[in-house]
Amino acid sequence: MMSSKLVVALVGLGVMVGSVQAQELTGTLKKIKDTGTITLGVRDSSIPFSYLDDKQSYQGYSIDLCLKAATAIQKQLGMTALNVKMVPVTSATRIPLISNGTIDLSCDSATNNAERQKVVSFAPTMYVTANRLLAKKSSNVKSLEDLKGKTIVSTSGTSNLKQITILNAERNLGMNILAAKDHAEAFLMVETGRAVAFAMDDILLASLAASSRAPADYAITAEALSVEPYGIIERQGDLPFKNAVDTALANVYKSGQINDIYAKWFLKPIPPKGINLNVPMSPQLKAAFAHPTDSGDPAAYAAVPEAQKQSSKKK
Repeated sequence: MMSSKLVVALVGLGVMVGSVQAQELTGTLKKIKDTGTITLGVRDSSIPFSYLDDKQSYQGYSIDLCLKAATAIQKQLGMTALNVKMVPVTSATRIPLISNGTIDLSCDSATNNAERQKVVSFAPTMYVTANRLLAKKSSNVKSLEDLKGKTIVSTSGTSNLKQITILNAERNLGMNILAAKDHAEAFLMVETGRAVAFAMDDILLASLAASSRAPADYAITAEALSVEPYGIIERQGDLPFKNAVDTALANVYKSGQINDIYAKWFLKPIPPKGINLNVPMSPQLKAAFAHPTDSGDPAAYAAVPEAQKQSSKKK
């Protein structure tokens, strides 16, 4: 039988530990605990990662993963409820909004690379893609060299835009480069003839083409310009919050929960148009899930294309 003195001592210890934990909360975890809210940065047109559907609701693969992290954080903080606030961001605004504390996580389609790691952190890799070109089949674009002297578009604030700008100068291609505010606008420029090609991550190009009026009119180049590991963006220097998010996602990956989440967005019809991207999980992504990593080195995932090696030297 437990003595009354021991019971009192244990209760006292519990109060003390709880008090210490409350005192030790700092940064984003403290903000979430104090406000009862976690704020997620989301996108309007990054299908299937983060987008606005026909009911004006944000959803997607990245959002589902962020919600898994939010649930784990709620449990860790002992909160009975947690409000999830979603704030629209663009490729150009997401990093500043993370850095100034407006959003806590950016749940979209962000490439994790060495340059960005100077100002933000990333959760363990959730997808591996490549920078390619989309053009109308009638344009017969097979490589970047086919765009010499022509107009190409990419999205403002992306690594894709930076890479084609560097390669344009390095290879003396004389391309006219346009910067669109978002992926939807960039695709529209190709659709309406304002640009010959759109440089972007292949999975995003595939989803945009599949959602268009005439999917059969478009082709994506076989040539990869870069390897792009995606990660959820976190604030730099907030290790307790990063550990909470990273642990939550690593658990999702290693437990096998990720298989159902992946299938939902890449192997089944997705709203609002019911398109099915039918993109099986790649060996590179399977490896990243088996051994979660936040590495921004493309070589950690796949062979690095020559175009990426060339453009990286100039960054």
